[in-house]
Amino acid sequence: MVDEEEIEVLVITSQRKGKGMLFPKGGWEKDESIEDAALRETVEEAGVVGDVEHKLGKWNFKSKNDDTCYEGHMFPLLVKEQLEFWPEKDVRQRLWVSVREARKMCQYWWMKEALELLVNRLTAQANVDQGRKSNL
Repeated sequence: MVDEEEIEVLVITSQRKGKGMLFPKGGWEKDESIEDAALRETVEEAGVVGDVEHKLGKWNFKSKNDDTCYEGHMFPLLVKEQLEFWPEKDVRQRLWVSVREARKMCQYWWMKEALELLVNRLTAQANVDQGRKSNL
């Protein structure tokens, strides 16, 4: 079993005041893969570099400002480096928090679902790893 208090996730402030914390997100260019876009967005918005892992899922949601529908793909990123300077440093703050804190801070339902999928994945992986150790 994974202790949720031992898992840290990175959240960033929204560019709009009072919109809470969220996970790095953004669009992707026609000449890049979704995974490359995820990595680019985390560098731009949160100033972290790492390994993009297997996709958690895809969500469809409406914009709060208009009736535009969006498709969001969420990926875990195993952070390898935290940059001192990054493109949106002056407009965003980044914060490492526990899963419990992230649940409270994230305002988007689909980000909360992605967080639960991440916890479930890490728990399943820990159980597999524990099973391997007990068979040795």
